[in-house]
Amino acid sequence: MSTATTANVIPIETLVQEAQIFEYSKAADPISSGATPRVPIKVFSPDLYASGATRIVPLDLSKDLKTSYPLTGPSLLASFIRIKAGESIPTSFDATSEFYYVVKGSGHTETELGSIAWSEGDILSLPGMAATHHASADTSFYSVNDSPLLAYLGVEKSRNRFQPTLYKRDSIMAELEKAKNDPQAGTRSRVSVLLANKNFEQTMTITSTLWSMFGIVPPGTRQLPHRHQSVALDFVVDAKPGAYTLLGPGLDADGNIMNATRVDWVKGAAFVTPAGFWHEHVNQSGADAYVMPIQDAGLHSYLRTLDIQFYTED
Repeated sequence: MSTATTANVIPIETLVQEAQIFEYSKAADPISSGATPRVPIKVFSPDLYASGATRIVPLDLSKDLKTSYPLTGPSLLASFIRIKAGESIPTSFDATSEFYYVVKGSGHTETELGSIAWSEGDILSLPGMAATHHASADTSFYSVNDSPLLAYLGVEKSRNRFQPTLYKRDSIMAELEKAKNDPQAGTRSRVSVLLANKNFEQTMTITSTLWSMFGIVPPGTRQLPHRHQSVALDFVVDAKPGAYTLLGPGLDADGNIMNATRVDWVKGAAFVTPAGFWHEHVNQSGADAYVMPIQDAGLHSYLRTLDIQFYTED
């Protein structure tokens, strides 16, 4: 016998008004049907933040992905941030993870836990907290956070999973140099380092959701294709004409990306690599090229859904 009273019984008309039932084949693959929009290949020029007022420039694909909130991939939002010398800018995202790469400049960030000094080439991770960034010289950030994930779930962050963490440029470059000079470097898909945090030993990632690589593509080299189920928000740290990425949904029998889209690298630009796309980096210039992809691969690794695959030559 039901114990519900008439006063708190929800009318059946209300309970069923949002219900839908689909025949399996019509709903099993919502991406192919178009219900879930595909993530586009998109390039964002450094001209977006090269000059002008102190500001945040969201790299917003909400129109493409049909959301009411800004995002660059389904769970991540990337932005360019410009701060003029002597000025500051506040940030406060409903996020669990924030990533800031200092493209140029120097200054410090004030948080509730204290002040953090940074300079060009440093990387700062924050656990989703209000901050004010002060520039002592003209400054630019490339920033990524997971606010779209929380917006999709309809949740708010309840606690910090890690403390603010700084990765100094000299330390990053020293470890990258070791990787470059390793005798096994020529056998690896990528010559790069991954940034990690001691709180995330299972995924070995910079935060619980974010994954960050800092890699080099030496002159005259091709890094063989690979793919994964996380969207990559790539930032070109440095490159000369002749460095580029090829992207496409499939490989031919010889390991070449079919129907490839070419994205030429421009220093300070960002581009989106869709989930599941094969991609390879090529450097036909005469100088080292550097790239830094940010992904939600921390989340995917924990969910066991990353499905990273590498093409290898026999």
